[in-house]
Amino acid sequence: MDRPGLAAHERLAEALPLDRIDVSDPALYQQDVWGPYFRRLRRDAPVHYCPQSPVGPFWSVTKHKDIVDVEVRHRTFSSSSSLGGITLRDRPAEIELPMFIAMDPPKHEAQRKVVQPIVAPDNLDNFHDLIRSRIRDTLDGLPLDEPFDWVDRVSVELTAQMLATLFDFPFEERRKLSYWSDVGTAIPVPGGLVESEEQREAIFRDCLAAFMALWKERVNAAPRPDLISMLAHGQATRTMSAREYLGNVLLLIVGGNDTTRNSMSGGVLFLSENPDEFAKLRAKPELVDSLVPEIIRYQTPIAYMRRTALEDSEIGGRAVRKGDKIAMWYISGNRDEEAIDEPDRFLVDRPRPRQHLSFGFGIHRCVGKSLAEMQLKILWEEILHRRWRIEVAGEPKRVFSSFIHGFAQLPARISVAP
Repeated sequence: MDRPGLAAHERLAEALPLDRIDVSDPALYQQDVWGPYFRRLRRDAPVHYCPQSPVGPFWSVTKHKDIVDVEVRHRTFSSSSSLGGITLRDRPAEIELPMFIAMDPPKHEAQRKVVQPIVAPDNLDNFHDLIRSRIRDTLDGLPLDEPFDWVDRVSVELTAQMLATLFDFPFEERRKLSYWSDVGTAIPVPGGLVESEEQREAIFRDCLAAFMALWKERVNAAPRPDLISMLAHGQATRTMSAREYLGNVLLLIVGGNDTTRNSMSGGVLFLSENPDEFAKLRAKPELVDSLVPEIIRYQTPIAYMRRTALEDSEIGGRAVRKGDKIAMWYISGNRDEEAIDEPDRFLVDRPRPRQHLSFGFGIHRCVGKSLAEMQLKILWEEILHRRWRIEVAGEPKRVFSSFIHGFAQLPARISVAP
């Protein structure tokens, strides 16, 4: 699908002085024109300093090897929410939101271990049949030969169902979880999902009230295999503040929602744009095993993660100062020509499909990555079993964000292959 204005951005990316390139601009991702700017940075300034932007000055790390280097040096480059956390947009100190992904060792490991059992291999096996049953029911309810919104009917619905199960949240209220996820990552703009931090905090209070009621129920009962019970009974989490509880709940909601949800939508778009690859997949359904990580790489649902330098240091030969903001652009590392062969091609039979950074790297690597891959694999197994052709039926509507690389709407049409 041709992207309006892409050619103009390709010219602009080459013409702009390097210090005027700002890859944190959410419009680049909403318009899907980010590629040329990262191509320029990887070539001319792999570790790039942006002196002025709406989120302040920051460094961009754009190559695969340098991103890995920053990820593994967690004693030098901090994730702590007290220093700004994992996004370039700083939160005022009074609304800091601690969560274990925005913590450094040892507290990070202690809290992460509390929730890891829910995505351990043995427990994932327990989810398999339930996930397949729900995917079948959802797909069986879709219309044939008429357009509908894949994001709402499939991607949001399936991830909301899974989140409700993980939290043992009231199933009939599951769409609240998707809404709170969207609120948590939205940029406040006039007419947007949230227009101010004050409005976001009001919605967070509603979220916290719902989860505090569930906490009180679970903490006074025997431990159960759901995330709220794990947090309520976990040694490292049972005495955390309400604000920290809210932060961890929102982390688990966003983590369980955005990677899977936007990859579910991205896969439909990429296979529609690459009919030869879709034909290859239909002819050889076992390629679903390489399809899934290729979708996750090509989509890169979390475009970047931020770190803050704890001391003067160096990245890729560039000197960074204590207190500097650093963005590790996974979306660029996943298109790095030096790390990945033909990175701008979507290939269902890519030989090394897991050589991507979409789940991060090192101690903060996504805790739920195996669950995300399982859901995507089962979804595409069921689509292939139905012999469906899925075509994009209109222009996708993308999220206004440089952090969440996702879809607000994706018009799709299903037909049955002869």
